[in-house]
Amino acid sequence: MDSYDFAVLGGGSAGYSAASIAASLGLSTVVIEGGDEVGGLCILRGCMPSKTLIESANRFLTIRRAAEFGLSVGHKGYDAGAIIDRKRRLIGEFADYRVGQLNSGKFAFVRGHADFLDAHRIRIRLREGGEREIKIKSALISTGSVLNVVDVPGLQETGFIYSDIALDSEKIPGSVVILGGGSIALEFAHFYNALGTRVTIIQRSQQLIREADADVIAPLVKAFQHRGIECVTGTRIIRVEKTEAGKRVIYEKDGKELQADADEIFYALGRRPAVDSLGLEKAGVRQHKDSAIDVNSSMQTSQPHLFAAGDVVGLYQIVHIAIEQGAIAARNAGRIGTDQPLATMDYRMKLFGIFSEPQIAFVGLTEREAAQRGINVRTASYSFADHGKSIVRGEPEGLVKLIVDAESGEIVGAAVVGPEATELIHEIVVAMSFHCTAAALAAIPHYHPTLSEIWMYPAEELAK
Repeated sequence: MDSYDFAVLGGGSAGYSAASIAASLGLSTVVIEGGDEVGGLCILRGCMPSKTLIESANRFLTIRRAAEFGLSVGHKGYDAGAIIDRKRRLIGEFADYRVGQLNSGKFAFVRGHADFLDAHRIRIRLREGGEREIKIKSALISTGSVLNVVDVPGLQETGFIYSDIALDSEKIPGSVVILGGGSIALEFAHFYNALGTRVTIIQRSQQLIREADADVIAPLVKAFQHRGIECVTGTRIIRVEKTEAGKRVIYEKDGKELQADADEIFYALGRRPAVDSLGLEKAGVRQHKDSAIDVNSSMQTSQPHLFAAGDVVGLYQIVHIAIEQGAIAARNAGRIGTDQPLATMDYRMKLFGIFSEPQIAFVGLTEREAAQRGINVRTASYSFADHGKSIVRGEPEGLVKLIVDAESGEIVGAAVVGPEATELIHEIVVAMSFHCTAAALAAIPHYHPTLSEIWMYPAEELAK
């Protein structure tokens, strides 16, 4: 029976990061990947393919607005097949690169499904047939997530699409009802609307992106509505059914039964940890009610030598956080049994972005989170509608919001909804990494006219 210092279950972003670090630390390491394809969720069915499609949508939206800028582009059209072909080519290149990394020889790479026999033994059902058993000193569980299909009457019978299907479909529906109001829902709402699809979003919560502050979401909703996207919040889905023309969602809002008809239904009600067949109970790994693995700040599970990272822990389904979690786990695996203190995760600068149009991004605390934690803060906002560069770009929707500790003036959070929000937020990420105050940020020169200089206005207000 082979023995390893560190086994990684899952060859995605978190798993590869962890394996590379573990191997560099001198730990004998094996990565076990059971998927049909190699690359992980982000590369194969997540952030990279979705952003590839969105890039096509962004370019087409610009073409549709050409007359605003005194331009003539002739026939406005798109080729859905060509859009998907470009996505397949780029994602194929990304995936091939990851396969090369996994097969680099720095660690062992095994294709097969892994499950725990106990806390120190793993069985691998090999893809080419047969089984293999290995002993481990430590391991990382990073098997990602799968679609979480809730029980909606009639949904399965009526049929629906979701991100995995939409990312590889050459058919663009004429109309679509999107169930959910999270990042996937908003990005696909933007994608379909940009290509001319009539879009309706139906969200259970009272606002889209329920984690964000209401004043940040409001301009996004307004911009979506201006584009013709219908946003319905505070609902309860009653049932789904087929019609002669397509599909129908019947829902309740404010005590009234309403309906939304479309050619297609897009399901975006979340994902759940992919841990069902890992034998976690045999390893003594504790899970939450939603099946997420319980971890501490060192990414240790209830078994100190077993770690978990990424979507399986249910904290944040964000790839850069998963990579950092995997790195922390690998370093700690090498410190077990030594006098070295374990490294811990710091979520102070947790970062979130959505590539809709307008984009939205936030870092650190929201104003709501600060209130929940009893942290006294001051805030200031500034609108893109009063900002020269965004007006010139024809993108005046949205705002920036800065949040500082009321006593020290240190920046503890920020949000952007507007042009290039996912890029602009990084100025505050850097500032927060140095524990910058609003006064210090206000003193930093910014070139004019640029989008980034908009941060000067809330910083100056909070510096007073």
